[in-house]
Amino acid sequence: MRVTDKWQALGSHWIESQNPEDIMSSYNLDVFFRPRNVTVVGASTRKGSIGCALVDNLLEGDYSEKLFLVNPKGGSLKGLPLYPSVAEIDGKPDLAIVAVSPSAVLGEIEALGKKGCRGVVVITSGLGTGDGSLKRQLAAIAARYKMRIIGPNCIGILSPRVGLNASFSHVPGLAGDLALISQSGAIVTSVADWATQKHIGFSGLVSLGDKADVDFGDMLDHFAMDPHTRAILLYVESIKDARKFMSSARAAARTKPVVLMKAGRHAEGASIAASRNGSMVGSDAVYDAAFTRAGLLRVHDLDEFFDAVETLTHIRKLKGPDLTVLTNSTGIGVLAVDDHIDLGGKLSTLEETTTERLNALLPDASSHSNPVHIANDAGPERYSKALDILMDDKHTNAILVMACPSALASPIETAGAVIELLEARKKSRKRHIPVFVAWLGGGAPVAKMFEDADIAHFSTPADAIRGFSYVVKHMEAQNELMRMPPALSDFQPDLEAARTVIDNALVSGNQWLDAVDVSRLLQAYNLPIAASFAAATAVEAAQLAAPLIAKHGAAVVKIDSPDIQYKSDIGGVALNLSNSGAVATAAQQILTRAHEAYPNADIRGVTVHPMMRRHHAVELLAGMTVDDIFGPIMVFGRGGTAVEVIRDKALALPPLDMLSARDMIEKTRVNRRLEGYRDTPASNKEAIAEILVKISQMVADFPELQELDFNPLLAHADGNMIADARVRIAPTPQKSHPHKRFAIKPYPQEWEQERELKDGRTVTIRPMRPEDEALFADFFDHVTDDDMRLRFFSAARSMSHAFIAKLTQIDYARSMAFIAVDQKTGEMLGSVRLMGDANHEKGEYAVMVRSDLKGLGLGWKLMKLILQFAEKDGFREVDGEVLRSNRTMRQMCEALGFETRMDPDDPDLVHMVFTIKDISKKIADLI
Repeated sequence: MRVTDKWQALGSHWIESQNPEDIMSSYNLDVFFRPRNVTVVGASTRKGSIGCALVDNLLEGDYSEKLFLVNPKGGSLKGLPLYPSVAEIDGKPDLAIVAVSPSAVLGEIEALGKKGCRGVVVITSGLGTGDGSLKRQLAAIAARYKMRIIGPNCIGILSPRVGLNASFSHVPGLAGDLALISQSGAIVTSVADWATQKHIGFSGLVSLGDKADVDFGDMLDHFAMDPHTRAILLYVESIKDARKFMSSARAAARTKPVVLMKAGRHAEGASIAASRNGSMVGSDAVYDAAFTRAGLLRVHDLDEFFDAVETLTHIRKLKGPDLTVLTNSTGIGVLAVDDHIDLGGKLSTLEETTTERLNALLPDASSHSNPVHIANDAGPERYSKALDILMDDKHTNAILVMACPSALASPIETAGAVIELLEARKKSRKRHIPVFVAWLGGGAPVAKMFEDADIAHFSTPADAIRGFSYVVKHMEAQNELMRMPPALSDFQPDLEAARTVIDNALVSGNQWLDAVDVSRLLQAYNLPIAASFAAATAVEAAQLAAPLIAKHGAAVVKIDSPDIQYKSDIGGVALNLSNSGAVATAAQQILTRAHEAYPNADIRGVTVHPMMRRHHAVELLAGMTVDDIFGPIMVFGRGGTAVEVIRDKALALPPLDMLSARDMIEKTRVNRRLEGYRDTPASNKEAIAEILVKISQMVADFPELQELDFNPLLAHADGNMIADARVRIAPTPQKSHPHKRFAIKPYPQEWEQERELKDGRTVTIRPMRPEDEALFADFFDHVTDDDMRLRFFSAARSMSHAFIAKLTQIDYARSMAFIAVDQKTGEMLGSVRLMGDANHEKGEYAVMVRSDLKGLGLGWKLMKLILQFAEKDGFREVDGEVLRSNRTMRQMCEALGFETRMDPDDPDLVHMVFTIKDISKKIADLI
């Protein structure tokens, strides 16, 4: 596939990783869905056994002539020979299904590996967990032979497109374009059964089981790339590798709908950190934040799951969320509208011409506005004509047609009229928009009519509206994924000052930063916090407070002890101290109370702060805690001492940009207070969003940060101020890979650099960012048609927002793109990117420089940089497809050490291949 085709098809769906153990591993997954043959190890003649069910299911499909059966007793089964062992099979197994006792599994996997088997489904359960478990040993054997494993403890897989039922499911599933990936075998059989009755088909159904090898990330990668899959369904119980899952899920969600159901919403989550904001973050809330960030559509039960499948199966594309309702009953029309509004939807406003046409058609008793009530006596003809009128309305994006049973009209005939109209409009190429129905009469015959006509159909208005809401959510999720965030104002934290604070605290053995260090750390990131001064005694506190009172009118005193984190619980905070005497008295009282409450605590004294007055300020909470699965989690919401009671919060996975920070704010109830009310002016929400982004950046820069609790953060029209802050740190083994703990790999700032071109201008070369989308229009204006053809194999200049967004919104765990920017003008001068394969061994490069800048050495510098990145990221080879006529590119690549290989299928193309070995010797002046 050509580079430009890959960009247009998948955007950032390329596989890379900083660490070899974190690589995507979607190689060889085709064996589970298109095997050359199937081997059943544990085939049995005993009725009711799994081994027997597996053979029966395979024989009912298309694999009767491609089946090897293994049983140590030998003999025959269903007319096929039973081989006593894998070693005795007279052929090379491609896919194997293993259903033997736990103690026998490892030996069979070893034998299959020696025979060259590419994939194995392990049905057997009871292989245990932990480093020494049979499950871990199973994975190790498979890795040695580069053999993929699904399971153990699963029911198997189904690939209806090729007639493969390698499972003990009671139904084989119908062929179609949905993919189901489930951790539960029971969900697979339940969905397959339901879908068969609804005539809904699948490209594949996978029971992952205990995930010794193949997991959600692998399967998401496979089905995202599968041209026969239009939507992906997930049933999740737990996620093990958060980064791999998030990277795969985000890539898949950019290409097709992904609907997810997770069990255990109310189960006790893993403990996060012993903090007030941490205790507010339940594990399911973290999962929910992750799913939202990835653009997945989450449902909460099987009914919702099926409703989502129903609409996503039949409604391919939606231009907008507005809905028009057509019904013969005012009652069900009102019910549908209520449900639609409850789910955040809105009705379309009909055009005047539409209303005029409806007036001419409908009786006076009808409603000629949305919802359109066409009267109780409406029959097939009236339904057909009214629907035809509504489909011409340009304000209408989708139509829900509903019918209540009546003695005045046949539900079957009315359904037939609706279907006939839609088919006629499609054939005549008239305006066609999504139509779905809620038919409250007619039963199975009507349902089959709509199913055969590829029309989403439901038995109640509530089900129909709920199903439609998932199509809207998918459309909105796609728009969210494509949004271009605004750039944060020039922000350069003082990393050296922050590093000094953290390192000094670690050397001292402190787990919690004291107030003075917290103030210094936050000031290094230009976060608004008042200065702090440490005082060992009440007298010293009074002396330090005097200049603060003179400037600000009052001071604040707080207990200073690493063992007392919640100061207000013991009366450890005194506010509005307007003179030195009041400060001394308050400080002494605080020290006395602290010694009484915590006689064994390390009480160092008190800290003194200026009293920052914010009349009518809104108390907020901002911070970070670390989840056991997804790593750092950002928290924002209503603050103050009642934070645990109010529980108004929003969570998000960092890194944040201004858009995701705004989203966090808008998800909370306190957001309405920030907009102002009565005599309280609106707060500056943009400034609050900037605070959240800066906190996110600080977390990315310093892996030692384990918990941040800024409460209260006072929001006011005149400015924001962090009134109290707690920071917990810990030594980390991840200094060499500071982003390893992130579920979403942050911006890799370490690759930023400055370089000088031959004409003397200085350029900044850095990783691509989403906000760089704004630079592309001007960049392409400086590229000639010939260079466009050489780069994209086409001179076309139609670069949509969606296309550019896919180039700029980089998943740094999967791909890398560098951009060169003129330091004076801010213009984009060139870029280079690397797209890796599933094995993290080969990467395909793409480079482009403005046509008016050729000969200045920029392309050379970009190519050297991407090769350096490839080496550090563990690639073995970098290659690219180049037009034979592109001599400039070929000469540069050859000078860099690339080997030229001719394309046997296309004489106009050559392959430039670079082997990454001793790269420093190949490129002596590597950047």
